[in-house]
Amino acid sequence: MIKQIIFLITLLITLGVFGWTTRRIYSYIKLTKPFPIKDYGKRFALMMKVAIGQSKIFRFPFVGLLHALVFWGFLVILVGSIEMIIDGLFGTDRVLSFLGVFYDIITASGDVFALIIAIAILAFLFRRIFMHIKRFSGVEMEHKSHYDANIALTIILLLMLSLLGMNTYYLVLHSEHSVGCFPVSHLLSQYIVGGNNVYYWHEFYWWAHILLIFLFANILPYSKHFHVFMSVPNVFLSRLEPLGYLYNMPDITNEVKLMMDPNTAFSEPAEGGEEVSRFGVKDIEDVTWKNYLDSLTCTECGRCTSVCPANITGKKLSPRKIIMDVRARMKEKGPGLVKLGKDFDDRKALINDYISPEELWACTTCNACAQECPVNINHPSLIVDLRRYLVMEESAGPGELNATFTNIENNGAPWQFSPEDRMLWAEGLEVPIMSDKLAKEEKPEYLFWVGSAGAFDDRYKKVSREFVKILDYLKIDYAVLGTEETDSGDVARRAGNEMLFQMQAMMNIEILNGYEVKKIITCCPHDYNTLLNEYPDFDGNYEVIHHSQFLQRFIADGKISITDGAFKDKKITFHDPCYLGRANDEYKAPRDVLNAIPSTKVEMRRNKSFALCCGAGGGQMFKEAEKGDKEIFIERTEEAIETGADIICTACPFCMVMMTDGIKYKNKEEEMKNYDIAELVSMTIGL
Repeated sequence: MIKQIIFLITLLITLGVFGWTTRRIYSYIKLTKPFPIKDYGKRFALMMKVAIGQSKIFRFPFVGLLHALVFWGFLVILVGSIEMIIDGLFGTDRVLSFLGVFYDIITASGDVFALIIAIAILAFLFRRIFMHIKRFSGVEMEHKSHYDANIALTIILLLMLSLLGMNTYYLVLHSEHSVGCFPVSHLLSQYIVGGNNVYYWHEFYWWAHILLIFLFANILPYSKHFHVFMSVPNVFLSRLEPLGYLYNMPDITNEVKLMMDPNTAFSEPAEGGEEVSRFGVKDIEDVTWKNYLDSLTCTECGRCTSVCPANITGKKLSPRKIIMDVRARMKEKGPGLVKLGKDFDDRKALINDYISPEELWACTTCNACAQECPVNINHPSLIVDLRRYLVMEESAGPGELNATFTNIENNGAPWQFSPEDRMLWAEGLEVPIMSDKLAKEEKPEYLFWVGSAGAFDDRYKKVSREFVKILDYLKIDYAVLGTEETDSGDVARRAGNEMLFQMQAMMNIEILNGYEVKKIITCCPHDYNTLLNEYPDFDGNYEVIHHSQFLQRFIADGKISITDGAFKDKKITFHDPCYLGRANDEYKAPRDVLNAIPSTKVEMRRNKSFALCCGAGGGQMFKEAEKGDKEIFIERTEEAIETGADIICTACPFCMVMMTDGIKYKNKEEEMKNYDIAELVSMTIGL
């Protein structure tokens, strides 16, 4: 009875401290903005795959297996911990033994996992202390971060050792009447000599194990290992949209609609109307509760930063730091906001005091960080929200991007070309125009979305021409918008100018819907992503096809037959565009097309979902890169050169510009060429 009373008091203290911590966290969550949650069935499936199945962890197989075994072991051992709490409260012994064979399975697997976890933890400690893994370091990783990790790992190790000790002495104490199955502890028990002290050792390990559990539970919320609790719910609550999708801003939508509707453009706002919220994220109260949850869940593993092209090339951006800064800022400002309300001001902010504009503008929005995060944190969406504040509230975007915004607004393209010149790329070709088709009461099956780069970039105009030749060769019923086409707004949105993006989107959708467009083909992955994933938010719903997917389909149907051996003695390597690959999970189509071309295919060291960005996304194409050790496009070109390829094949106008510049920079113009996938197909079918 004394044991039960002591246990009850200990349990109540544990629950009380944990409840106080939970209440504090909840009070901080209430300070943040809403985040929509729906499709619970899809969320459950995602949780089972990523959190329970540890699918992302296995992207690095060996370390991933060790971590997965630790996680799965914890799930099994959790059953034993629940049993201990019941035994401690009611004075029972192995209360779940009535489960019979199932109990034997649980106890046996828990016993084996205890040994596996102990070995894995020793390996993790060795890696952290002696191997100096690069991703475990960084400006954001202070000494306390390393101590925190080592302390948490040590507690886990002691938990496993105490569990094995408890099971071992249980078998010695109840040698003839034990229940359950303990293969590892059974072997250990053979080295224990029975005696009066066996009972005390069993009690020692029992109490050591349960008290360590209680201690660990209350340390976790203040540790990077809080992900032990948070990873499963965080994955369940993570976004379901493709990585390339950015959330809409309803306040901006209302503003744009007001500007575009002449009936309401000059109307007075309703008296007592809602206060317009801040555009973008300046400080901690502007983030969503999911952003804050992400910061609590972050394991500080550094996988995001280790694959960030900006960080790899020596720039200040570290996606891990961005998320850690959210947690640190809430810890600093949260208590004041809870106590004094939204008017509390400590004259600091998340931007500038924690995160510098230089960090934010270095991001290419390639989504490598989000792809790699084992707990489904989406770093680029937060980075873009911070950019939105700088651009729309402070007018503090880089000068080159401000000029780009002006060009898009005035000329319908990021460059200073007249909108009337948008069809010059088609000179000498008979390219059908949508308005002409309408005048003849014809409705083409496809709209070919040329895009700003396809219309104005000197190198990519050649790709537009070759793709049109393929369309004509296939006798496709298509048309282009001609001078009615204007920029999709992708650059504006990812550079933080949400208002300009939505103006572009709504104008384009009005034109597209006016022509009753159903199917769109485009050569630009950025436009493909925007039209496919983001225009539906504004009633622009279309079947959008990237030209690599289009070519794949017709090659598979036998309508494009490639017999020309012009490249049979050439090595071709394919550079995955971020907004086709990671953003929309399309890796197969371009490779199927390339595999149909007689040649030798070689992959770069980082390919498919591991591919390195070319460095042009997120507005980088139109501005000077931040200071670093080298340019991202040079890093990627060097990787292509390592393959010994004769041709770098791309499927994106931005990638083509960057890879072409990289080849020139490395003085490889005589040995290496850069072709778009459409150009290769066009050349091999003799167009």
